[in-house]
Amino acid sequence: MSSASSQFLRRVIAQHPAQRDDIGDLVTRRPLPGPALEQLDPFLFLNHHGPQTYPANNRGLPFGPHPHRGFETVTFILEGSLAHADSASHQSVIHKGGVQWMTAGSGIVHAEISPSEFLRDGGPLEILQLWVNLPAHLKMSEPRYVGLQQESIPVIALPGGGELNLIAGQWQEQAGPIETLTGVFMSTLRLRAGTREQLPAAPGRQVFLYVVDGDVEVGGEPVQSHHLIEVDRDGDSLDIEASSDARLLFGHGDVIDEPVFSHGPFVMNTREEIAQAVDDYQNGKFGGLNV
Repeated sequence: MSSASSQFLRRVIAQHPAQRDDIGDLVTRRPLPGPALEQLDPFLFLNHHGPQTYPANNRGLPFGPHPHRGFETVTFILEGSLAHADSASHQSVIHKGGVQWMTAGSGIVHAEISPSEFLRDGGPLEILQLWVNLPAHLKMSEPRYVGLQQESIPVIALPGGGELNLIAGQWQEQAGPIETLTGVFMSTLRLRAGTREQLPAAPGRQVFLYVVDGDVEVGGEPVQSHHLIEVDRDGDSLDIEASSDARLLFGHGDVIDEPVFSHGPFVMNTREEIAQAVDDYQNGKFGGLNV
């Protein structure tokens, strides 16, 4: 690559390891928030569940009905399946390769559990869940939900031989199937050993790059599996080379640059708004859900 083009490449600032934080028998790693990084505005939180294999007659995922307000959850089902239900009357079972995008907005109660077939038969499970913040003027948006199976997500062949699963945003002439409130771009990548790709990301946008597995270099710097890779905002592209087969979560979004007050499942701008969210939930204003 010529030096003329390399000046526009994003460079790695830091690598943030996922901290192990199992939930019962569910293997869980969390790179965000971490000891050195509270948020990567507008990205707030990432849980990496699995990979693991559940036996037959298992208890499945432990995420029964719980509330959210003020942000969005994006859930990537890499292996296994996930049953969703919420107080806005959405229901689905999403399988391997699928994605769920839920806007909690003004308030929703949802459950993310294992479907009955998985409880009975068991099998492999690996799931990522990312929280994306909403700016103040969108925090009280009407809740919404989109569940996509793998076949509804475009697979784009990249010039170097990799594959990009386009979930949200624009890639050249193609648009992802999910229209987001804030123009977030979101994708998953599969890179084979020896693959090298240059991925566009407009200057000023915050890149979100998580190495699910595999060995890669970003901008010539080796980065580790199960790490969130923080890059600068100056360049217009990201250079990634895989030395082994690898999977990555790659997105970017506009920086919100507003105060963040979070309390458990609520993310608002002020402490008073958090108190209001708790009060509204306790008074049934998010609706109910029985699963």
